[in-house]
Amino acid sequence: MSIEFEKYADDVKKVKTRPTDQELLDMYGLYKQAIVGDINIDKPGITDLKGKAKWEAWNSRKGMSKDDAMTAYIGLAKENINKYGK
Repeated sequence: MSIEFEKYADDVKKVKTRPTDQELLDMYGLYKQAIVGDINIDKPGITDLKGKAKWEAWNSRKGMSKDDAMTAYIGLAKENINKYGK
């Protein structure tokens, strides 16, 4: 894992204003793909809306390399930090 990736993963948690749910899901999916790779858990049940949304965000990155996911995550994190302030 790159130091830059770790820095942005930490910094994006400190933004002054909470990003939108969709922005958070996009970052979550890229983060999990960068760290773990392709999704390796079962899809949550229909009543677990939050878990299902997170699963779908990660599953949508299936096949993306860890390096590509890391690069995309850093770009999205930079964008959110600039947008919401740190």
